[in-house]
Amino acid sequence: MNCPQRAVCFLEEDSSIPAHSKPLMLEAVLFCPILTWVGDKLQADGVERFFIVCGPTFAEEVRRCFPADADVIVSEQQKDLMEFLNTPDQVLVLPRAALPLEEAGVGFVYQAPGYELQESWKERMSNNVSAATLAPGWLPVYGPETIAELELLLRDRVVKRHIQNGVRILDPTAVYIDPRVTIGRGTMILPGTILRGDTHIGCGCTIGPNAMVRDCTVGDDTEINASQINESTIGSRTHVGPFAYVRPGCTIGDDIKVGDFVEVKNSTIGDGTKISHLTYVGDSDVGKKVNFGCGTVTTNYDGFKKYRCTIGDRAFLGCNTNLIAPVTVGEGAYTAAGSTITDEVPADALAVARARQKNLEGWAARRRKIHESQEQKPER
Repeated sequence: MNCPQRAVCFLEEDSSIPAHSKPLMLEAVLFCPILTWVGDKLQADGVERFFIVCGPTFAEEVRRCFPADADVIVSEQQKDLMEFLNTPDQVLVLPRAALPLEEAGVGFVYQAPGYELQESWKERMSNNVSAATLAPGWLPVYGPETIAELELLLRDRVVKRHIQNGVRILDPTAVYIDPRVTIGRGTMILPGTILRGDTHIGCGCTIGPNAMVRDCTVGDDTEINASQINESTIGSRTHVGPFAYVRPGCTIGDDIKVGDFVEVKNSTIGDGTKISHLTYVGDSDVGKKVNFGCGTVTTNYDGFKKYRCTIGDRAFLGCNTNLIAPVTVGEGAYTAAGSTITDEVPADALAVARARQKNLEGWAARRRKIHESQEQKPER
């Protein structure tokens, strides 16, 4: 059977599903909306134009299920559908939610000439189209129970595909990979790993154990250990974790260390920088080969607005440095441990911003003596 170049998908569900709930076609299987599974399969088979019967409530979510350059019409207007069907060519019709499975036989998915569908649907929508031909390879999805049954099957198939492409997956039953994810050859996926969304992992990486990567691009030979990475770009030969948290909007370069209990948000980190532990970098532009001492914090929020920090190449931030944004630390500059930096630090300067130490000789001994004398007093 020749695959049509046009398809119509209906999002209406049966009466047993509450009217206010999300259409079943938009529910996720392995983090990926069913409609995305459908669209990817049909595009691979040669379908070039889509009409999704859907009202305005979910129109934006429906459009996000397809690539930005895909030819997709989202409408519930009869006139729009009739115009789409104005062709003698075959049009594939999916009357309800379904997942593509090669072994599924013929069922409820069918195709017919556009003119025939026009004629059948002029008065009322009906699947009783005399010129229709049933199409195999689609399994109906009836609800959450069906999704739960299919998810493990599809997970195993996605994992097997990556293994066949040269990815090493230590325990195939202990990882979950979104069908949209791509992984380079020689990468090792360790147990507890979840890869989801529009994620692209390079070659020779180690991901996991217990890592979650969502909508990210990761370069070659990078390690992500027991950490969460979201909507960001990670370079090559970079080490993240354990227990790091990369929030959306980050560009982290090559040969970087983002260590334990480090959080990075909406920041650019230059090549060779080390953020080894217990540090927060938010809304910052960080140069190359910068060293963050333990406990460094970019204080980017005053309760009303967010401000950015700029840190030049080869800067050295001492432990427990607070950078009060907006502030700039110049190239090659140092900050003394325990400093709170509120003004610009010139290049190659040392900034010391802390109170001078004062020792009160004998204070601790006197304090203990007072405490001991109070304990010895009899209670009244």
